[in-house]
Amino acid sequence: MTDLRSPEPAVASRPAVPASAGGPGLGAGLRAGASRALLPATGLLVAFAVWWLTARLELVHTAALPTPGSVLTAFTDKPDKMLAHTGDTLWEILLGFALSSVAGVLIGLSLAASRTVERMFTPLLVAVNAVPKITLGPLLVVALGWGQRPILTMVFLLCFFPIVLSTATGLTTTPADLAELARSLNASWWQAFRKVRLPAALPQIFVGLKVAMPLAAIGAVIGEFQAGESGLGYVVTQYAGIGDTATAWAAIMLVALVSILLYSALVLAEWLALPWVRETTSTR
Repeated sequence: MTDLRSPEPAVASRPAVPASAGGPGLGAGLRAGASRALLPATGLLVAFAVWWLTARLELVHTAALPTPGSVLTAFTDKPDKMLAHTGDTLWEILLGFALSSVAGVLIGLSLAASRTVERMFTPLLVAVNAVPKITLGPLLVVALGWGQRPILTMVFLLCFFPIVLSTATGLTTTPADLAELARSLNASWWQAFRKVRLPAALPQIFVGLKVAMPLAAIGAVIGEFQAGESGLGYVVTQYAGIGDTATAWAAIMLVALVSILLYSALVLAEWLALPWVRETTSTR
């Protein structure tokens, strides 16, 4: 007897996926992540080993370069005090960096938007950046007094120029094919800026921000040397002045640690904010 039921639609067979198909990919990702974390750690261990050998063999006088153990002891003897000074320096770094980032991006936008503005103010910006900032310290103290205001100004001055330069460069070097695409779609200036020019410039802007972040730490410490009443730079000057170089080095190591953490946070922010860049560099 003939079966009059409607035949079921044919379903294309799918290739069987091995149960362990996700395994190698996941394992490769974990190995790549471990390698990325291991290499910087190895570099730090090598640096500390060289430091320890130099101090142990007294290639440099121990009064100037104490052993890593002495530096660690200096920190553990007064952790609350050291962390309080670290908090002050961290606040100065973050606030000065934030102010310079906002101002630098806005000025960079202005330079990119107008050739006249660029030609008028670029020589002035270069001249200001060429002045050694440490020479401005005493003048900032005279003008702004002691405390955080001259320190924040020092951070701002050190960070400002690379952010301006990277922003202006990124906005004036939009890939030609993307600019042509925006024109072919009759995009307005604002649409082209928001959808094409700014996204294309973001990697370059992040380059400037990453250059500026360590400079912010340098600016904060220089400011604390000359105008600080607290902070890690203040600790260095006070304890080095009385011959306690171990505590001074402990403060220096904390500055380095803060800089590494802030730079790493900025790299993570770039990785999260720019997925298209992440995809193009995932094979590195």
